[in-house]
Amino acid sequence: MIRHAKISEIADILTITRACAIKMQENGIFQWNEHYPKKEAFVNDVKRNELYAKELNGKIIGAIVISTYMDDEYIPIKWVTPNGNNTYIHRVCIHPNHQGKGFAQEMMDFAEDYSRKNGFTSVRLDTFSQNKRNQRFYEQRGYQKLGDIFFPKQSAHPFHCYELVL
Repeated sequence: MIRHAKISEIADILTITRACAIKMQENGIFQWNEHYPKKEAFVNDVKRNELYAKELNGKIIGAIVISTYMDDEYIPIKWVTPNGNNTYIHRVCIHPNHQGKGFAQEMMDFAEDYSRKNGFTSVRLDTFSQNKRNQRFYEQRGYQKLGDIFFPKQSAHPFHCYELVL
């Protein structure tokens, strides 16, 4: 089940993001660190009603943010669709013990279905340039790579921006 997350569940979600960060770092992907993702970001996501939890057998195993807010870093990107009627995906995570079982696909299906049902023109996101697995994941779903942005506190490497026109 995928549902809105609660403030009281942020600690569980942070445990998942830390486990994901460790697994990525073990694979040479230095995408998440002590600067990202932060508790404050998830608190904001809950306040905006944009944080969703993936639950399995009564336990949270993952999360996804489906936002309508465009971060300033995205402004220079030449998007396919006009700005203003888009959703933005952030902080997708599945606990490493549950990865490879289709749960990330399920969460992206949920986000894309949500966006279609609510009349949005596209889904936008970014993924780390050093995370080839994520790039393949989004490209196989039909996302188009459009340009790069930087988050210096996370990495000197760029993040690729992607868009799926609905």
